[in-house]
Amino acid sequence: MKTIGIGFIGAGDIANLHAEAINELQGAELIGLWNRTHGKGASKALVYGCKVYNSVEELLNDPKIDAVFVLTNMETHCEYTIQAAKAGKHVLVEKPAASSIDELERMNAAIQKAGVQCMPVHNYIYEPAIERARAMIENGKLGAITQFYMMYNIHHADEIRARYPGVIRQILTHHSYTMLYLAGVPKTVSCLMNTVDDTLAPQENVAMANIQMENGTLSHLCASFANDDHSGDPWTCMIKVIGTKGSTRYSYRDFVINDRNGAHSQTYQNYPESIKNTATHFIDRVVRLGEEPLSSIKDAITCQQIIEACELSVEKGIHVTLTKN
Repeated sequence: MKTIGIGFIGAGDIANLHAEAINELQGAELIGLWNRTHGKGASKALVYGCKVYNSVEELLNDPKIDAVFVLTNMETHCEYTIQAAKAGKHVLVEKPAASSIDELERMNAAIQKAGVQCMPVHNYIYEPAIERARAMIENGKLGAITQFYMMYNIHHADEIRARYPGVIRQILTHHSYTMLYLAGVPKTVSCLMNTVDDTLAPQENVAMANIQMENGTLSHLCASFANDDHSGDPWTCMIKVIGTKGSTRYSYRDFVINDRNGAHSQTYQNYPESIKNTATHFIDRVVRLGEEPLSSIKDAITCQQIIEACELSVEKGIHVTLTKN
């Protein structure tokens, strides 16, 4: 089996989970990484057991690298994805995949021209429970889907909240691609938001969206950095699909370790596992076998339309009808 060589552009916290996945995966090797702060990159490279590059160009010119993981801040995703595509490298890009629809369309044009694969990190849909739900929907076991819910209530510390985008872009992006995967194509969007204690940060830290899909399904999306939910059967992170013949759900609370993990107050084990699942699928199925990812850049464009519709709905106080791609 050919070893797939991987390079990281960026070495922030999320790189730790991607590196762990690669180092545990037979037939994959993390060749090296570049980070904007060279010292931090060198430290991470020592932990991961790989080399550190002095520039993105040096990384992309390394013939040992078959694919790159773009793990930098959202504003640079477009630039690095296009650079990687021009270098003939397959790309896994963290979410949100870009800042705007225009950037996503430029990324899509570049990967199509280069003939490489680009897979956004839409990690929830690589969870076995979500793939099972999709299969149950497709084979009709749940009947006609009438409702889709996705809830997220995880308190984020002040310093984390201050440097993250608001929950619409940071969290409802997850909700949007999961809804797209399970409930269909959105038609209309209505959204409300709130900023609890704007002296800490001006970004919204609570948002809710109601969405009607083209097939008639109604969806409710909720996201909050302002609080944990400690009530019985908490809505920490929960997905529920209800149909005329059955229903299913997915919850972060099914596997919990009582230690902080990154932005989360506890280790919700489904989250790191979903990152590993995503990296494994990309390397083994997309790069090695040439399969299409479960979620593409075109899907990321639809998700960005949902996010921008949420923002417009909040700004104007209106229902927003989405235009078809």
